[in-house]
Amino acid sequence: MSAEKARESGREATLNEALDEALARAQQSLSETVSDDRDKLRRTLNELLILRSSIGSAEARFRTLLDAVPDAVTVHDVDGRVVDGNQAACKQFEVSFDQLMAMTVYDMNPDLPRQRMQEVFARYQVGETFTVITRNVTSSGRPIDVEVHSQIFRDGHEIRVLAVARDITERLRADLELRASERRYRDLFDVVDKGIIVYDATMQLKSINASGMRILNVGPEVIDAGKLGIEAWQFVDEDGLSLARDDLQPFRALRSGMAIDTEVVGLQVPSRGGFDWFAMASVPQFRDGEETPFQVITLFSDVTALKRDSLLFDQVQALAHIGGWECDFERDRVYFSEELRRLTDTEDEPTLAWASVLTLFANTDAERLMQGAQTLRQNGHGFDLELRLTSRRGTRRWVRLIGQAQVRNNRIVGMYGTAQDISSRKRREDTLRQQALTDSLTGLNNRDAMLSALEQAIEESKPGIGPAVLHLDLDRFKVINDLLGHAAGDGLLVAAAQRLREATGDHCLLARFGSDEFMVLVPANSGTETILKLAESITSAFSEPFPHSGEEFTITTSIGIAFHPHDGASVQQLINHADAAMTEAKRRGRNTWQTFTPALSRKLTDRLLIETQLRRALDNQEFYLHYQPQVDLRTGRIIGAEALLRWKSRVLGELSPDVFIPHAEITGDIVPIGAWVIQEACRQLRAWRDAGLGIERVAVNVSFRQFLSDNLPETVLSALNTYKLPGEALEIEITERVLIEDAPDTLANFNTLKGLGVALVIDDFGEGYSALNYLRKFPFAGVKISHTFMQGVPFNASDSAICQAMIQIAHSVGLAVIAEGVEHEVQRSFLIKHGTLLGQGFLFSPAVSPRDFIDLVRSQRQPG
Repeated sequence: MSAEKARESGREATLNEALDEALARAQQSLSETVSDDRDKLRRTLNELLILRSSIGSAEARFRTLLDAVPDAVTVHDVDGRVVDGNQAACKQFEVSFDQLMAMTVYDMNPDLPRQRMQEVFARYQVGETFTVITRNVTSSGRPIDVEVHSQIFRDGHEIRVLAVARDITERLRADLELRASERRYRDLFDVVDKGIIVYDATMQLKSINASGMRILNVGPEVIDAGKLGIEAWQFVDEDGLSLARDDLQPFRALRSGMAIDTEVVGLQVPSRGGFDWFAMASVPQFRDGEETPFQVITLFSDVTALKRDSLLFDQVQALAHIGGWECDFERDRVYFSEELRRLTDTEDEPTLAWASVLTLFANTDAERLMQGAQTLRQNGHGFDLELRLTSRRGTRRWVRLIGQAQVRNNRIVGMYGTAQDISSRKRREDTLRQQALTDSLTGLNNRDAMLSALEQAIEESKPGIGPAVLHLDLDRFKVINDLLGHAAGDGLLVAAAQRLREATGDHCLLARFGSDEFMVLVPANSGTETILKLAESITSAFSEPFPHSGEEFTITTSIGIAFHPHDGASVQQLINHADAAMTEAKRRGRNTWQTFTPALSRKLTDRLLIETQLRRALDNQEFYLHYQPQVDLRTGRIIGAEALLRWKSRVLGELSPDVFIPHAEITGDIVPIGAWVIQEACRQLRAWRDAGLGIERVAVNVSFRQFLSDNLPETVLSALNTYKLPGEALEIEITERVLIEDAPDTLANFNTLKGLGVALVIDDFGEGYSALNYLRKFPFAGVKISHTFMQGVPFNASDSAICQAMIQIAHSVGLAVIAEGVEHEVQRSFLIKHGTLLGQGFLFSPAVSPRDFIDLVRSQRQPG
């Protein structure tokens, strides 16, 4: 019995030693498992199966081994229920061990096809193992990507499935990022405008980008072939000396292992004729730890045009050229230098056919050029021609074209030469011929020439169909001329004349008719619609600022139009009526046009009546103010008001501000009227505050004439003192016209008002001149977005973009923004979204009387 125990003890010791050895081997194998080494995982799996089936009394040791595995290990019965598992599985599925034991494979992976699981178990039983990548789900619903290795084994009489699941979520994410990175680099490789070629160490072509294929005129098939087929190509260096294939940059870079800086190489492809030139650089690439390159990258670009320009410069230098050109007879290609491409507006055309070149010249001049070229080809005699050229964009020039024969091997193969812009010289010649009838400053016809031409046009006109005259007067020219001096004024007149030329074209006669007046004579048969469009073109041309000494000045024009014979049978009648129409256009606001009509006489009478009553309105106390609430857009609370002038005349009745304010500005009555508005608005604000209304400020509109008057600061100070108001209680709104007038006292008035604490706001910002330097120059507190821009917000993309841009500009320089014309909730939301917190408009209230304004404010305080 003792011997039997000894043998049993010996077997147990042997078994323990075998178990220890197996555990050690399994632990070693599992600890060395990294990344996705599937063979090692399978060996570990087999050892686990052997241990699980042969070790019954060593369950604790098996559990230790199982929990030491870093991957999730689960054991399932044939129905997919979990019967065992390790701690890694609990961690992976975010459950306790007991919860794990209650799970099935369908809990772990809800997407498993139940109908196919019997088929899978059948394949298990014939010895198949599975390695799949799938997506499990944790108890919290978080998906995890896993690589699962599984196979069947017997546990006594039971059939079990052992599964090892490795979390590869991070690995897959890294793979996706790598592929995305590769796609980005591939996209960059294909969109770069330089050619890129990659060769391996045997000079086998590995890759070429789209630009490279385009430049070399090859297709993707060269990549499959592994070569460009350069064996038949001829290479030369920059000096024209032949280059062997092995002397090309990629070969040298591979041999030397050093990068080669940019070199110019000539390439002649047999199917394409002459040489094309390329600038190329090559860089070898090495793998870590290796001393020889495994590939070389070559970058190249086509510099044929630059090379040709350089050659042209050398060839025509003796001819003192301005622009160079070269014609290849055999290939029917004409090359222009950069300067000549600029003169002809052919920058986008690297080469031209000879027939295309001829289209740049007037018909008769093209024939002369053809004859000169034909003579050159026949006998080598060059030509020297002065021709009229029209560029691709319609610019007309006079050019002097010189051509010489290009001889190679005693044969005329082409021609080359220069093209010089002589337009200035031609203009000077014309000026000398026309000096007696030309204004010396602007180059236009003078007054005498215009009168003579108009008289002739009337004499030659058919009954009922005659010429028309446009009388132009430059708005504000006298102010700028006085401020900047006569030299600056002369420069602006010259610029204005040029714009007039560009706007009218060649079919009209232009004249400088006075110091700042111009006349346009439009031929008979032009048609009324054409003449009115011409007037629009002129006003549009003058709407752009004129640059002068680093500054910009806006000089618009007012135009009067008179038609012969309807508006006058004689020269003097036409001119007088055009002048009357021009005066009306100027009164209407400038930068516009007006045709003469008999109604102008009646309009003059009406204007005189309005202006007469305006002078009496203050004394008769006919003016009154209405107030439109200004609200906090976020809360709708009324915080201020804009004072709006109204006039009920005893003679004319109620008149719109749009009717009487322009007249008040013309007569100058706007200055005393504006002073009354400031006094009355301050009085009303004082009354509201005394009544307990928390109105922070009142805004008044000040016209440019009132702002530029001498006593505006005194008027404001008097009103504030009279009604015991701080400067912050008053806001003055001015239009951008105040800024463009830029009188000497403008900045002084700004600073004085700011010193009083008065806020200055640009009204209708963006409708006028909108020079952004005004926002820097003057101490504004805010800008007011015009209702004309708000009308389309937010559904009109253009209006929305303009409003957003104005808000951003104002905020960028620290200015507040007020929006007027807010009529809909969507507009209110748009403004709040983009940082505008103050507004006014019919969404809240129209302009109302002072009593109704009080009711509006008090109604906000009512509960609910």
